[in-house]
Amino acid sequence: MRFRPGVVLAAVLAVSAFFAAGKAMAAAEVHRLNLVLSGIPTQVNAGDFNDAIDAFNKRVLDPRGYEGLGHLQFTWAYDAELRYFLRPNFAVSAGVEQIRTGEKKEFLPGISQGINYRLDALTVPVHLGGTYYMQPYNQGDFQARMYFGGGLMQYTYTRLTFEQVLTNPDSILTSQLGASYQQRLTKDAMGYYLEGGAHMFFASRYSAMVGIVYRSGMVQQLVQMPNSGPALAPGLGGGGGFATYSPKPLRMDLGGLGVKLGLGIGF
Repeated sequence: MRFRPGVVLAAVLAVSAFFAAGKAMAAAEVHRLNLVLSGIPTQVNAGDFNDAIDAFNKRVLDPRGYEGLGHLQFTWAYDAELRYFLRPNFAVSAGVEQIRTGEKKEFLPGISQGINYRLDALTVPVHLGGTYYMQPYNQGDFQARMYFGGGLMQYTYTRLTFEQVLTNPDSILTSQLGASYQQRLTKDAMGYYLEGGAHMFFASRYSAMVGIVYRSGMVQQLVQMPNSGPALAPGLGGGGGFATYSPKPLRMDLGGLGVKLGLGIGF
């Protein structure tokens, strides 16, 4: 069974909420400063980058009868933020997130021969924003508050890596696919996010958040990193690498819609 860290995070969140709710105290604790740790199953729009994958499949893998690389379209994002209540109904937040997705394929064209492809996309968005909280719903030592907000995101440390590794290639395989190569592309970008949901407080320092998050962020004109190694494009006689499969300057759409599952720790 494949290990899914997001499922584990959701289970931990549910268990924490259960035990926090079980403490009999006079009222829910609402701390001014909270550390919120979240797991977010989310879309990755990808955009032009998926078009480049389609072009690569059509020109390299389809003629050999191989299964093509899949689109980048879903992953888990992991977020840590500090949320501070300036007023009872308004909080400012700042945090950092990691979004990573990718594809791998392995083909065995002959005895002791292998063809491996790896596509990896990584970005570390830093965000700053504000959140407005509606009137609370109170029942015993439990309080729930609807919220909505948004802010700016800076997509940092963006890395898109494409790798072709040939194991024991013969002259035929080399003539068809060229050599092993790795290409790494990078570019930072600005974006924004919008969010809304429910923040639940218990008679404890712990709280829980469930909501919807929308991210917008387009990384324009990705450029090759100087230390990405040789970029030999299969069938193109070398040079360019994976980026040559895009008919226009390669872009990556990092936006998407996700579900926020957060655990808050009050200070």
